[in-house]
Amino acid sequence: MSTEHAGRPRAAKASKTPSFATTLHARVLRHDSRHGLSTLFFGDGELRVPIVAAPVDSGVKVTIYARDVSIALSRPMDVSITNRLPGTIVEIEPLALPYVRVTLNLGATLLDALVTAESVERLGLELRLRAWAMIKSVAIGKDAVEAQRLPLPRRWPVADRTD
Repeated sequence: MSTEHAGRPRAAKASKTPSFATTLHARVLRHDSRHGLSTLFFGDGELRVPIVAAPVDSGVKVTIYARDVSIALSRPMDVSITNRLPGTIVEIEPLALPYVRVTLNLGATLLDALVTAESVERLGLELRLRAWAMIKSVAIGKDAVEAQRLPLPRRWPVADRTD
């Protein structure tokens, strides 16, 4: 399960919102037609996203934009945000005000959150602080999930038996 971590903003001018994204590879675990959601597994957990047009057990590539990631200091319970992932803050990069890029290490995945300098100060965000990344399911739209061919497990050689 590899991830690609976008390290620089794509916006050229300070007047625009900086754009960071994390791309990860996942596998479709199940589809929930009643709620219109698919569950995807990646190395650090599961994501619930709008139904994807890929069969169960197939691979997908998911792009999560930093502007769609919020941070909580305690485990979020009574919130509508479905995707809640624990991690540790490993980088805080001040950008043109009011923006700050906060990078969380989820284990094998680095995930960026774009927050305000006011939020960093109000929450007392600092390096090595444990926090929760929250991502709205509806923020991971159909254009953010692409079918991706994942490698199949290697088959074990079978010895010819003559008995």
